[in-house]
Amino acid sequence: MGQFMNKFIVFKDDDGGISIIKPVEGCGLTAEEIAAKDVPAGKKYKLIDPSDLPEDRYFRNAWDMDESEMTDGVGENHGN
Repeated sequence: MGQFMNKFIVFKDDDGGISIIKPVEGCGLTAEEIAAKDVPAGKKYKLIDPSDLPEDRYFRNAWDMDESEMTDGVGENHGN
């Protein structure tokens, strides 16, 4: 079973910025299942600890992560 709580899902959006998804406890899905469902099709993602996020939300727009670090999976196509 995949890790769930205390993990965030991050991926690069089309503008090159970092998007962050925080899974909701109790939905019955693992973080990996949520990422496959909610990360746009074909986008690589990484599961990270909350401590890996920039502490100051003011500067989060300047945060960057190399796509080569996004090694935990790829968003799936759900016919949308």
